[in-house]
Amino acid sequence: MREKFLEKTYANNDFKDIVFNRRSMRQFDPTYAINREEIMAMLEEATITPSACNLQSWHFVVVDNEESKAKVKAVTMPFNYPQLETAPVTVFIVGDTHSHKVYREVWTKVYQEGRITKKKLESIFSSFLPLYENGSQAFLEKDATLDSAMLAMQLLLIARAHGYEANAWAGYQAKDLIGTLGLDTERFVPIMAISIGKAGEEPLESTRYSIESKVNFL
Repeated sequence: MREKFLEKTYANNDFKDIVFNRRSMRQFDPTYAINREEIMAMLEEATITPSACNLQSWHFVVVDNEESKAKVKAVTMPFNYPQLETAPVTVFIVGDTHSHKVYREVWTKVYQEGRITKKKLESIFSSFLPLYENGSQAFLEKDATLDSAMLAMQLLLIARAHGYEANAWAGYQAKDLIGTLGLDTERFVPIMAISIGKAGEEPLESTRYSIESKVNFL
């Protein structure tokens, strides 16, 4: 998988521009559409993100039409309407607290393909996996949140590589979001939404606190 991304030419291949010119876009060009093939490509590229024990504890719900926008708008806070209404696509990233339940199957396949030894497989199953199989709901939610947040940052940068701007937001009624997205409320936890599209405004140039005020050396 990794090789095909490395061989690909993106709309923007300038690392400095992608990283240092990324700002939060709140108004998008509502006339510009992103097709589902490209949406899937961006999401696949985001999933190259490393995760704890390679559990990949994330899931996506894509909102890219007026009907789905109206559905999630019912649980969205008004100050986030501009992103939801004007962006051609908003991706809701949720954490999957059941990701460890398919972990044995995934690693068994790796072993069957000859990429790891039987000893390594047994080590994987006996070391960290029991932490998840016996973990509390709070532990599983925190772990899924950390992994999904790392992926979200990757998606924000990938959107810029594709020539788009993006905005990450969490202004929604968290207790109602998972059900509204049609997902299992016992399994999934809300992480954030990322709206993606062409710029519809010149975003605010914000300032930053001094790095000295944010760092302690131990």
